[in-house]
Amino acid sequence: MNIGFIGTGIMGKPMAYNLQQAGHTLRFSEHFEPAPAELLNAHGIACKTPDEVARGSEIIITMLPDTPHVEDVLFHPEHGVIHGLSAGKIVVDMSSISPVATKSFAQRVYATGAEYVDAPVSGGEVGAKAGTLSIMAGGNESAFQRVKPLLDVMGKNITLVGNVGDGQTCKVANQIIVALNIEAVAEALLFASKSGADPARVREALMGGFAASRVLEVHGERMIKGTFDPGFRINLHQKDLNLALENARLLQVALPNTATTQQLFSTCAAHGGSGWDHSALIRALEEMANFSIRQ
Repeated sequence: MNIGFIGTGIMGKPMAYNLQQAGHTLRFSEHFEPAPAELLNAHGIACKTPDEVARGSEIIITMLPDTPHVEDVLFHPEHGVIHGLSAGKIVVDMSSISPVATKSFAQRVYATGAEYVDAPVSGGEVGAKAGTLSIMAGGNESAFQRVKPLLDVMGKNITLVGNVGDGQTCKVANQIIVALNIEAVAEALLFASKSGADPARVREALMGGFAASRVLEVHGERMIKGTFDPGFRINLHQKDLNLALENARLLQVALPNTATTQQLFSTCAAHGGSGWDHSALIRALEEMANFSIRQ
């Protein structure tokens, strides 16, 4: 297929690379950020603006940081993707953005005769490189089936959750679960360590029981070692929890533990940790306890 791909950052770059390796030709826009040189090859074409990308593509994929970035790329008054859309084309937004805004964006895209699928991902940079992302999609069945061969290249667990916006809702739910698991693991390791137990051995023991989880395995090890190099950055998880809390207010739903975890992320960010991996949430708890599990 001729595919437009806008957003070649930490996640987008390996996703685009995997599509190229599968034989697809990708068009990239310089409007948001120039594509990495290694993607501009026999299967990579540089375009100046998003509308130019859309004119030459059947499917236009966006993988951008936040809702305003998606809105700008899609609907820029002069260069937005929308100016290059027509009947038969599909916009696939794989960013993690507002479910409410997603539904609004889809209506504007539908007015051109094109289709819209929201397909946010989970699995991080490792999953993006390996092509094993979990992909949660929202949209009509026919549009989903057309883009699914592309999603199969980038992910392994691919689910059509429901209508447009439901994919983003599912991603927000995912981020709530991950954040609260990180907070739970941080509390448990801090409690164990302050009690005098070796947190590494506590983690090892817990991995064999009902408390075992991917978060305990991966993020627990990072907490013990103090390796908070950027993986999934705290500021990105803050953005996702903000979406959860904003939509919860609209739905009149209380998310008290999500709010608490968001505050812990904010404490880390206030101390220069917005770019740390989200496992660094433990540092906010350590500061309140005046104790580090790595002492």
